[in-house]
Amino acid sequence: MAELTTPQPARHPSPTVKARKLAYLLFERPDLEKTEGFLNDFGLHTVSRSSEALYLRGTAPEPFCYRVAKGDDAGFVGIGFEVGTRQELERLSQLPDASPIQPADYPGGGERVRLTDPSGFTVEAIHGQTPAAPLPHRDALPINFPEQQTRVNDTQRPPVAPPEVMRLGHVVLEVADFQATCGWYTQHFGLIPSDVQVLPDGSPAVVFLRLDLGDTPADHHTLAMAQGFMPLYSHSAYEVVDTDAVGMGQRLLKERGWKHAWGIGRHVLGSQIFDYWEDPWAAKHEHYCDGDVFTAERPMGVHPVSREAMAQWGQPMPASFTKPKLTPAALRELTRNLRRSPDLSVKKLITLAKIFG
Repeated sequence: MAELTTPQPARHPSPTVKARKLAYLLFERPDLEKTEGFLNDFGLHTVSRSSEALYLRGTAPEPFCYRVAKGDDAGFVGIGFEVGTRQELERLSQLPDASPIQPADYPGGGERVRLTDPSGFTVEAIHGQTPAAPLPHRDALPINFPEQQTRVNDTQRPPVAPPEVMRLGHVVLEVADFQATCGWYTQHFGLIPSDVQVLPDGSPAVVFLRLDLGDTPADHHTLAMAQGFMPLYSHSAYEVVDTDAVGMGQRLLKERGWKHAWGIGRHVLGSQIFDYWEDPWAAKHEHYCDGDVFTAERPMGVHPVSREAMAQWGQPMPASFTKPKLTPAALRELTRNLRRSPDLSVKKLITLAKIFG
């Protein structure tokens, strides 16, 4: 690999706040009923619905983790992070173009500040939500290993039902302005890089960012970003209780006619056992279990980017997984961003296209 010449993602020495949790995602869809059907089959529970908005949750105490507003087109709007104090909301409200502190008209209430990241995604900081009662879910199945047999005179019979999503785990975005967008999240929400994947010239192509929870273990990534030619939602990921839940999800979603995207396999960076499905608008949603968790002391890793680096085992990542839809609007955005973004070049896009097919 060539010597690293492009600045790599880094921790900010004095972030505005340190986010505590990825609280929710914000979407727009033209058909809420069709959206709800997929998400219920995927394993999310409906909290409330109206003609204007749909809210869903996992079994964890978060009052919701997924909001869908009625819109003319299908799109991804943004992210909600939980912060620990109202003082942190106040600090965020002083940033350029931030909203004032406002009541959150969501399940669980609380207060929020709304911002926009350098790529145009909405980012909300929320504090003071009232937790919901946890929903029941089955325990992880006991596993018999050759030298440790814990299940004796018993069998494995997981229920044939949609897997119980426990919580929202992470979201992955594509951005044109990689450096500015990554730096914004490390500066203002205290995210820290777990791993970065670099191109042969040393420039970063993918970064996995985690929460800085000090000595408390945090998921390997809560937000990941990939170099693209325009801002796009790549996928979001939801934790289930064990590998059988991942497998049962594949069976049920396949039987109910939903479109499979990739899996089952195990990732290299993050180590999750994964399976990806598309909603009615081709937005990818991931079931996962057994992901890595790091404390703040874990340093960043640097790795070459490649298709082979995406999974340890399972089906190779299909080319369709990262292939953009080159609509006339997308081609106009590509041309515009090539002219103005310091992170984009024709050479870089050709290299990425060769790597990912």
